[in-house]
Amino acid sequence: MQNSKIAFIRARWHSEIVDQAYEGFKAQAVALGFDEKNIEVFDVPGAFEMPFLAKRIAEEKDIDAIVAAAWVVDGGVYRHDFVASAVVDGLMSAQMTTGVPVFSVSLTPHQYQETDFHNETYIKHMYKKGEEAAGAVAIQLETLEKLDRK
Repeated sequence: MQNSKIAFIRARWHSEIVDQAYEGFKAQAVALGFDEKNIEVFDVPGAFEMPFLAKRIAEEKDIDAIVAAAWVVDGGVYRHDFVASAVVDGLMSAQMTTGVPVFSVSLTPHQYQETDFHNETYIKHMYKKGEEAAGAVAIQLETLEKLDRK
């Protein structure tokens, strides 16, 4: 795992929350034996842009896994569900098309308000989800390595 190359895509909307997913991911990935220098960060404006970039990275770079993190909030119009669905479907399509595993840390909280309480709560939550994504990457790459040995 130490030599595995990972791309981490971060949406910049609500970056103060999204960046915590990266911090949690990086800390746990290093604890699991990944080399921090092999984790490359890519920024995109918002969640909607992540699937396209994930596909391009998988096609054009020597990469073992991609993690995409975003925060898609209900802005008062019924749009967030469509965006979240398109993002998850697009990330799945990128992984199925390219054969490079893609992981989503893209969350869509309902009833989110930009208050100190919600921000502090979700910052901690995104950090934890980043840690969980690192564990998922480790498991998936180990499983794929076993398949490749057969």
